[in-house]
Amino acid sequence: MGNEPWVTMRVWFTKTGRAKYISHLDLNRCMTRAVQRAKIPLWYTEGFNPHPFLTFALPLSLGIDGLRESMDIRLLESVDKDRMIGEINKGLPKDIRVFDVTVPKKKPGKIAKASYQITILPEDRTASEAEQTLRALLAQEQIIVQKKSKSGIKDVDIKPDLDVRDLQTEGDAVTCTLYLPAGSVRNINPHLLFDALEQFCIVRFYAKIVRTDLFDSDGQVFA
Repeated sequence: MGNEPWVTMRVWFTKTGRAKYISHLDLNRCMTRAVQRAKIPLWYTEGFNPHPFLTFALPLSLGIDGLRESMDIRLLESVDKDRMIGEINKGLPKDIRVFDVTVPKKKPGKIAKASYQITILPEDRTASEAEQTLRALLAQEQIIVQKKSKSGIKDVDIKPDLDVRDLQTEGDAVTCTLYLPAGSVRNINPHLLFDALEQFCIVRFYAKIVRTDLFDSDGQVFA
């Protein structure tokens, strides 16, 4: 803690269901209201417009569920974990649920990779055919997609960044686990893979994307 007048705590939560369609700005507002209503000793920023200190490790893209999201807050003193969880959840919608509170062990800047659970439901072919089509795409030497950046739209080869595991057909769906670069140094949105699948393989499908965890450059879980 040093000489700071606060204690930093890491709040872990899920963001699923309808909540996956709210923006990060709206999530920030939602969480701010929830922690303000919670009966916990919040530390407020100084200045013209004081507000509780909140910072998120790695915001989710729209349409992606998150099973292990985190937010750091500052308190004037330590608070019982179960009390914090209960009080914050009272002010949140049912699709955003706090499930743990811990002391931060790693800084968000250490995040280098994210894992996703992918479910693809094809509309114009069987799941087995869709799996073979996806395997054919992944076997290409390059997978060029258009990626938005601060300097505009540019072509990017995402093939070196793709780490697809456990690709298989399960009933009417194709499932797999996908690992991608994530963080401040390099960040690849999983939607880019589906853009390529739709564009180059002419596959129509519905995809459910769930971010399951975050890791540092050594492959250790973000905590």
